[in-house]
This record gives sequence, structure tokens and C-alpha cells, in this order.
Amino acid sequence: MITYRTLHAGELARPLFQDFIRRQTVTRCMRREQGRWVVKDAPFIDDWSEEDYETLLACLKHTAESGGFLYAAFADGSLKGFTSVEAAFFGSRNQYLDLSCIHVSADMRGTGIGRVLFAAAKQWAKEKGAGKLYISSHSAIESQAFYEAMGCTDAEEYNQMHVEQEPFDRQLECTLA
Repeated sequence: MITYRTLHAGELARPLFQDFIRRQTVTRCMRREQGRWVVKDAPFIDDWSEEDYETLLACLKHTAESGGFLYAAFADGSLKGFTSVEAAFFGSRNQYLDLSCIHVSADMRGTGIGRVLFAAAKQWAKEKGAGKLYISSHSAIESQAFYEAMGCTDAEEYNQMHVEQEPFDRQLECTLA
């Protein structure tokens, strides 16, 4: 049975992730060439090191402490998915809130957890007054397919911080109607 709930800063510690499997075997990615997105062979394995978990925990704590949104999925008490939305508006009309994370454990992908987490992030952002969610998306075709299924499109405006941090990410947005 999957349960969902808000996460709080005080519970954000490495043991929370003990049963979370980040590993993703990527074979093909989207790459921007001559103004178009094309599928390219780009095989690699994406996984988190202990240093990556430390960075993630610091980012999630910052999100919680600055009034952002943290929401998670649990199966039998184990974390199996989570999402975060930052509280600070940006964009030329302050129309965006940043979907800073959405991850589903490898053993639970394809079960609908991502859809529930994304819907919760959208609802929270809409209630805060955002017009759009901004997503700096992993370029793997599986990630792109998920965001397309969620109704995301290429971002009208780019957040330069995201572009500089992850130059291969695809910058997306989701209108909150």
C-alpha cells in the first residue's frame, strides 16, 4: 500500500533514503541541436553518491525551511518517491515556481507514484498563486516521456541558474490552470 504525506525538515536525514533506489540506466537522451530537440544515444548510469545525498538533504532542508513544498510516497514505511517545489517566484511576471525535485525509487517506477507527486506539486504551486511550474528536466527519454504525459512543454523563459548547473537538462514548464 502506498501512502503520501508532507515531509518536514526534522525528518530529513540519510536513513530516510535507506530503501530508496535512485539508479537509472540511461541509453538515450534528448539533446538540442540547431534549435530542435533530437534523441541521441548517450548511455550512462545515473546514481547518487553519498556526497550527492548530502547535497540533496541540504537542498531539501532549505526548501522546507524557506516555506517550500516537500511531499513523499511511502510503501510499507519506506520512502519510494518525493517531490519538492521552491517557495520563491521568478520569471518576467513572477509566474513560475520551481519544481526542484521529483524522484521515484527504481523499484517503484511505472506504478503511478510520479503522477501523484506531480499532481500534488501542481496543486500546491497553484494554491500559492503560481501560473506555471518550472522544471529543469533530466534529458533521459524516459524522463521526457513522463513530463510530456504530465502536459509539460518547453519553457517560454529559461532560468539561467538551472541552465548553468545542468546544461544538458531540458527546461520545461507546466501551466497551472
